[in-house]
Amino acid sequence: MLDLEPQYRALRPALEAALERVCGSQQFILGEEVKAFEEEAAQYLGAAHAVGVNSGTDALVIALRALDIGPGDEVITTPFSFFATAEAISLVGATPVFADIEAESFNLDPRQVAALITPRARALLPVHLFGRPAAMGALLELAERHGLAVIEDAAQAFGARYAPPCVGCDGQDCAPATQARLQARYVGTLGAIGAFSFYPSKNLGAYGDGGLIVTNDAQLAERCRKLRSHGSLVAYRNETLGYNSRLDALQAAILRVKLPYVAEWNAARRRVAETYNELLAGLPGIVTPAVTTGHVFHQYTLRLPDRRRDAIRQALAEQGIGTMVYYPTPIHQLPVYAGQFPPQPVSEAAAGEVLSLPIWPEIAESAQARVASALAQALSAGA
Repeated sequence: MLDLEPQYRALRPALEAALERVCGSQQFILGEEVKAFEEEAAQYLGAAHAVGVNSGTDALVIALRALDIGPGDEVITTPFSFFATAEAISLVGATPVFADIEAESFNLDPRQVAALITPRARALLPVHLFGRPAAMGALLELAERHGLAVIEDAAQAFGARYAPPCVGCDGQDCAPATQARLQARYVGTLGAIGAFSFYPSKNLGAYGDGGLIVTNDAQLAERCRKLRSHGSLVAYRNETLGYNSRLDALQAAILRVKLPYVAEWNAARRRVAETYNELLAGLPGIVTPAVTTGHVFHQYTLRLPDRRRDAIRQALAEQGIGTMVYYPTPIHQLPVYAGQFPPQPVSEAAAGEVLSLPIWPEIAESAQARVASALAQALSAGA
């Protein structure tokens, strides 16, 4: 599914120098290395503030806490994502409310969101799944209309750009003023606060866990800095209950080496997706993903809508081809939430049909051709 070795080989001298620099400084927790990465990441994304934390999950939890979201509050989000998206809402004591997704994008459907806003709603939490920007124009207009905060889960989408117009409520494009305000901005910077993950497999990956919070609000940024370090900005002066969630300097140094290459890697991922689409064109029984503006293809995920997904996956495995299912069970059906939420038919259908193929920036076209050939063979054999 993923080969990180080519990236490591290309960057090895710079990575080793960065690690040596940190070890020589003997400053391993926060410090100048983390501060420098925060400044460089904020500048790259066009955000006023960036706060390094120890995971994408903590980025979501701290973002929610910084917005004073907790017991009695509802946060509308997607049921088709990694569990951490909803888990973070529950961990702060709020209630996740699941709105179904768009079948084509796998992202939140604004029309479903609009129908679920109640007086208890405090925030929307869209996910830019697989690196494709969600319909932020419509979602932000809904949020503004109802006085809601927007927290972006951009864990899979570092470097993805939002490109209006999007299709919003009732099939209408979002307002021209919204389109102009959001034009070609990076995801994670569109709402009140954005959360990123640097898990090693991500488009910008560390060599361990790591996360980032970005915002244009100075007060929110200060709250996040306080919360990541036991509720304290000054040593031994704890003002609130917080977390031990600091991005360590070794990971920051690695990320500083990698950050200048993100645009190049994301462009390569788009080319990989385009190549797959060309190789798979015309194959019956599959739906390939659209290469939309701004999509950075953390995953290349197709659909096999005739209930043969698992058999085809097994056939590919027998030929030595790795695949993954993201995600086999929608969040609302996981044991921790089972029976508490209404059906989400589009998400449930997707969970039975999605299959992600191998993708990384340096994957050879010959390897992609082998994947496509094996997939065609499995389809024709009735796997």
